[in-house]
Amino acid sequence: MLSRHIQRLGRDWVTHWDLADRLFRNGQASKPMTWAEYCCWTRYSHLNSQDHPGSRKPPFGIWQLSKLVQNCCIHLGTPNMKSEGDEPSLKRRRHSGDWSINENLSTTSPHEISPSPTETQHEKGSAPKPKGVIKRRWEYFCQQSRKMKILEEDKQVSQDSKDTQEKFDFTVTSYNILSQDLLEDNSHLYKHCRRHVLAWAYRFPNILSDIKQLDADVLCLQEVQEDQYQTEIKTNLEALGYHCVYKMRTGRKPDGCAICFKTSKFSLLSSNPVEFFRHNIPLLDRDNVGLVLLLQPRFSCKPATAICVANTHLLYNPRRGDIKLTQLAMLLAKITNVAIRENRRFCPLVLCGDFNSVPYSPLYNFLREGKLNYEGLTIGKVSGQEQSPRGTRLLSIPIWPRSLGITQDCMYDEQQKQLDIEREKEESKETPLENVEESIMVPERSPADLHHSFQLASVYSHYLPDTGVPEVTTCHSRSAVTVDYIFYSAAKESTDKQPGAEQIFDGSLNLLGRLSLVTEQDLWAVDGLPNETNSSDHLPLLAKFRLEE
Repeated sequence: MLSRHIQRLGRDWVTHWDLADRLFRNGQASKPMTWAEYCCWTRYSHLNSQDHPGSRKPPFGIWQLSKLVQNCCIHLGTPNMKSEGDEPSLKRRRHSGDWSINENLSTTSPHEISPSPTETQHEKGSAPKPKGVIKRRWEYFCQQSRKMKILEEDKQVSQDSKDTQEKFDFTVTSYNILSQDLLEDNSHLYKHCRRHVLAWAYRFPNILSDIKQLDADVLCLQEVQEDQYQTEIKTNLEALGYHCVYKMRTGRKPDGCAICFKTSKFSLLSSNPVEFFRHNIPLLDRDNVGLVLLLQPRFSCKPATAICVANTHLLYNPRRGDIKLTQLAMLLAKITNVAIRENRRFCPLVLCGDFNSVPYSPLYNFLREGKLNYEGLTIGKVSGQEQSPRGTRLLSIPIWPRSLGITQDCMYDEQQKQLDIEREKEESKETPLENVEESIMVPERSPADLHHSFQLASVYSHYLPDTGVPEVTTCHSRSAVTVDYIFYSAAKESTDKQPGAEQIFDGSLNLLGRLSLVTEQDLWAVDGLPNETNSSDHLPLLAKFRLEE
C-alpha cells in the first residue's frame, strides 16, 4: 500500500495529464492565459509606512457605508449547520460522478481583491479568466466615534498620538487552510467545486499568495497537514521571515495548528502545546490540540513586555458541547498559566482559531463575558451550530471530572490554590483584625458556574451594519456560518470589566482595524469555497492591534 502523499501525487499527476490532453485536443493549448492583477493588501494605509516604504494608497474608493460598523450590536438568530454524524466522516472515498462542475464563475473588477491564481490546469473549454473574486475592505477604528469605518481611497488614517515610543503596532491573521486529507476524506462537502481547484498542487500557491498579501506579523493557522508542513509550508514561511511553531493533533490525525511570527517583530519567550486527549478520561477521547506562545516585542520600551498568542481548533461535532467546553477550559487553563506575571497581572492576550461555534452561542458568550452557568443546558446547544440540535442530553454538573485538575475558574488546581493564598494574605493586610467579624461573606458559587480571568472582545461584529445580514467565515456545500474568531484582551475603555475577570493586565490592546468579512450570498456569487482563487473553505481573518504599555 502506498503512503497517502504518494497516492495523492499520483492522482494530481493524472489530473494534470488529463486536463493538458483535453486542452490540447480542443485547441486550447495555444490560447493566451492571463490573470487579473492582484490588489496587494500590503499597499493599504492600515500598515505602517515605515514597514512598507513603497506603500501606496489603496486602490479602492467607491465603497461607502451609510452607517458605521458597530461591534456586536445585533443578536444572532441561530444559523443552520447540518451535521454528518459525530464529526465529518474520515476515510470517505470519492466516487465517480460525485463532483459537480459549476461553470458560472463571476469576473473581476479593478477594485476587487483576490489572490493570484496559479499556473495550473483548467476545465475543458474554459478560458483562464479571473474568477472567484471576493470583495473585502479595510475597516479602521475611529477613536473619536469609537466605531469602525471603511477606509476611503484618498484618506490616510493617522492613529498615532503622543508618546508613540510607548506603543507597539502589530497585525494578526487567523486562517484555517483546509487539510488536503480532510478535504479528500469529506468530498461530500465540496460537490460544488470544480475538481481541479481541489488539488493541493493548485491550492497551496494560492494559500501562500494569501499569506504574502496579508503580510501579518503573527499567523495562526489551523488544519495544517503535517507532511505538507514539513515539505512545503514551513520552508516557504521561513523564507518570508517567519519563525514557525507547530503542534500536530494526537492519535493518527494528519493535521494540527501552527503559530508563525515575524522574527523582525518578535522573539519567542516560550512555546506551550496543549493536548486535549486524556486516555483515562472518557469525555476527552478526541485528538484536538491548541498552542500557546509567549512573544516579546522587539521594539518595546519595557524589556519585560510580552504578548500571549493562542491558537486552537476545537471539536467539530455539533452534538458534543460538553467536549467543546472542556477543551476550551483546558486551553484557558494553559493560557492562564503562561500569561500570568509575578505580580498576578496578565500580559495582553490574542486568542485565535476555529472554535466550531457560532456567534452568541453559549460557548461564544462564555469567552466574551467570562462566565457561564450551564445548568439546564443541553449538549447540542452549546455551540449553536444547528437549529434543531439532536444532542438533547443535559450537561452534567460538573462537566469534567476532578481528576482533570482544572477548576471552575479554568485554572490548574495548584495555580488556583496559590493565587487564593496570595489573595488572602493581601486581604488580611488590608483588613484590621478588629473588623474581621464584620467582613462580608462571599456567597458560595454554584457548581454549574464557569469563569475565566480574561476580558475578551471579538475583532469582528458578525453582522453587516446596514442590513443586519450575518457575516460568514466558512462556506461549503453543507453550510455557511461564522466559526473562526480573533479574540483579544481589550483595553479598559473597549469593554466593561466582566464578573469573571478578577485579574488585570500589564498593558492593553487597542483594535486599530480589520479586514472586512462578507455574507453567504457574496460567497455563493463566486461559487462558494474553495474556488478558483480562494483555496480554502475558510476565509482568512486579519486585525491590527496597538499595544499600549
